[in-house]
Amino acid sequence: MSTPYANRFYPGRFGGRCAVITGGASGLGRSVAARIVAEGGQVSLWDVDAEGLKETATEVGAAHTVALDVSDEDAVFAAAKAANEVLGRIDILVASAGITGATATVYEYPTESWKRVFDINVNGVFYCCKAVVPFMLAGGYGRIVNVASVAGKEGNPNAGAYSASKAAVIGLTKSLGKELATKGVIANSITPATFESPILEQLPQSQVDYMRGKIPMGRLGEIHESAAMVCFMASEECSFTTAATFDTSGGRTTF
Repeated sequence: MSTPYANRFYPGRFGGRCAVITGGASGLGRSVAARIVAEGGQVSLWDVDAEGLKETATEVGAAHTVALDVSDEDAVFAAAKAANEVLGRIDILVASAGITGATATVYEYPTESWKRVFDINVNGVFYCCKAVVPFMLAGGYGRIVNVASVAGKEGNPNAGAYSASKAAVIGLTKSLGKELATKGVIANSITPATFESPILEQLPQSQVDYMRGKIPMGRLGEIHESAAMVCFMASEECSFTTAATFDTSGGRTTF
């Protein structure tokens, strides 16, 4: 679906702001990066896909890139230090890196896939928040957007690890937001329903069809719809909401 709002940017909204975006080579991370740069900000893109990262960095005009696996704590801390040195500050974190894992029932779920999903989707978010918050505190300002999922609220069958990991992201973000509530740093999570993105390539079509069927609007979301919400959450406009979740679910979520 195409709308006249898909490319509506707000020039200057991110003027002087510097963002770290994980999973920045594709999908939601890439779309958010393009918007932040178009709206006056600078971005440091992190992704495990080194080649995709180079291509995206050129296309969106990223100031800095790091090819890394967010489950590597030492690499994440080194990347945060390097991003702060290159950009001069870190004002925004968008933790978008994630994987779906195996499609299987809980009682048949491969243990190694379970561990890998949690390493990326939960530990990776934890490491990124832990690494960048000190820089935000030093600057007296910060916006953290952790990408969760409607699956973290409702659970999807045959996606136990993904659902559980995204529920953990929601809980982690609520704790973090409360801890930082008086320090000028705001932390929220976004819980999208399924939207068109490269992550769908990790799923069988039957799983995609199931998730589409749960959305009252009768369609998958589009990347720009969640990117617009993320950019609001990452901006100064989001000033009195923290430790919260923002839905882009086409009516699926009810709480």
